[in-house]
Amino acid sequence: MPRDVEQATYYRDFRLSITQALGDQLASALADLEPAPLTEERLAELDDRPGVYQLYRSGEFVYVGKADKSLPTRINKHLRKISGRRNIALSEMTFTCLYVAEDFSALAPEKLLIKHYKGRGEIPWNNNGFGNNDPGKRRDETVVKANHFDNLHPIDVDRVLTTLPQGPMALHRLLPLAAKEIPYTFRYLKKGYGNAYKAIVEVPQGPTISRLFGIIAAALPENWQIALLPGRAIMYPDNQRAYPSVWRYYRGEQVLDAEPEIEEAGEIPEEEEHDEGNAE
Repeated sequence: MPRDVEQATYYRDFRLSITQALGDQLASALADLEPAPLTEERLAELDDRPGVYQLYRSGEFVYVGKADKSLPTRINKHLRKISGRRNIALSEMTFTCLYVAEDFSALAPEKLLIKHYKGRGEIPWNNNGFGNNDPGKRRDETVVKANHFDNLHPIDVDRVLTTLPQGPMALHRLLPLAAKEIPYTFRYLKKGYGNAYKAIVEVPQGPTISRLFGIIAAALPENWQIALLPGRAIMYPDNQRAYPSVWRYYRGEQVLDAEPEIEEAGEIPEEEEHDEGNAE
């Protein structure tokens, strides 16, 4: 027998993949759990500890994420986001989660799980922009892809606001209250607005978000507008500006529907989760 063939039978390279083993163990532990309804009541039962979690829609596994500090706080942001979108309902959503030690977060457990599941064609929401919140003003000109979460599930402006005080209120007081209750980003100018927010408006009882935007826009100087993008609402003194993905403008007394540009479906870069920001 030739020497090279003989050697091949008694040695070879071996690579130990600790991260793959950890990912497999995490996935196995999560698979043993029974998904619970995505409700505030169920989240209130969780401890404020770090961990990883999985979201399911109508039984389909759609998303995996992490919480560096508090699982209920992180998952509640997703609950709030989904509650303010069209073509989807919270009643369709369930979740599971695992507490993990704080020092384990340095190993990026959600990335281990993403790597574990990606090859199986699962977790579609990890690749469609779901995990991101407000991308910032520099991205307002971006054309949204057809398969992006924001395009599939645009913001719902027919939602009724229930906690706003009824009666006369100055815009500078109303805006932060509205941004807090609206279940998606409402980004508005917070510096250099001059006297624009001194106007007093009459807040009705239980207005829809659309009606409130109309009231606010009518009280602003004529060069201002509120623009609705698929995933957020923005308010700036730029009413001559047309955003490619906008589907509605509120300009003074006018409500103008638009035909948004939509880019063909394609791969959306994997995005990091980060905290929401409503301020400019």
